Amino acid sequence: MASQIITAFGAVIAGVFACALYYWLSDKLLQVAFPVRVGDPRRASSNLRAHAVIRPWLFLGPALLLLLVYLVYPVISTFILSFYDRSGGNFVGLANYRWAIGDEQFRQSIFNNILWLAVVPAACTFLGLVIAVLTDRIWWGNIAKSLVFMPMAISFVGASVIWKFIYEFRGGEEAQIGLLNAVVQFFGGDPQVWIALPFWNNFFLMAILIWIQTGFAMVILSAALRGIPEETIEAAVIDGANGWQIFWKIMVPQIWGTIAVVWTTITILVLKVFDIVLTMTNGQWNSMVLANLMFDWMFRGGGDSGRSAVIALVIMAAVTPIMIWNIRQASEDRGGH
Repeated sequence: MASQIITAFGAVIAGVFACALYYWLSDKLLQVAFPVRVGDPRRASSNLRAHAVIRPWLFLGPALLLLLVYLVYPVISTFILSFYDRSGGNFVGLANYRWAIGDEQFRQSIFNNILWLAVVPAACTFLGLVIAVLTDRIWWGNIAKSLVFMPMAISFVGASVIWKFIYEFRGGEEAQIGLLNAVVQFFGGDPQVWIALPFWNNFFLMAILIWIQTGFAMVILSAALRGIPEETIEAAVIDGANGWQIFWKIMVPQIWGTIAVVWTTITILVLKVFDIVLTMTNGQWNSMVLANLMFDWMFRGGGDSGRSAVIALVIMAAVTPIMIWNIRQASEDRGGH
């Protein structure tokens, strides 16, 4: 353990030193190639302009190289792989895409993803907004916010294990240790294997992600609410507006840009959801989503790189437009302030 810590610490130091050395050397080479201290003022001015154009690209060079190697190349490679068979050695054209269109499990995964998209972002954003408004009005609001935000510190797998105990089912005469079944049994109902109920099990899995991401939405929206001018609220109160009208007609319109960014950020996360489904159901009982289907085709049953590549491209095609819109919206909000 100690050797691993020392190795990691040494790697961090070496990386920082290498970055500093690169920036220093690149700047020196730029000074040599385009010297500023020359007798000709016109040449010196031209070299200064060259510095202004070239230096940002030199400094961004390592990041752009990493982006090319770890993002652009894999996308191109995945696109090419989608036209090959399971081994990646034989060209099959559009066969993998035809399989995706006709496969029942693929269609089920698409439906489940749409269901997650319809419920989770809306629930997280709405609950986060409501909690942000309510906690700003009580003296122990910061404590409440800390408790709501706490699940964000838990990994998806850890959260799934916690909720597995909530949904736990014991057959026969055994006492129910699952919280949900214990409550149902207390009120005279029959215990259920909740995560094995087709269609409804999707909502039980969604509850986990909502529990985690509501804290994120609350923190962002709470900061946005604090940016609303007090004069606006006071003017609305003087005009006779009640709390409900102030919330919907004053607060929400002024932070709509932030609400949209939070919504789309959670939407991107939902499109990539994997850990919760894998831990809770492993995709059984019609709970499969695209990321889990891609994992199954790539790493189980001998693997099929062609079909898994098609599923990966579908996920990327769904995420990319939302991500671009999110970045543009965030840029516009910063520009507006």
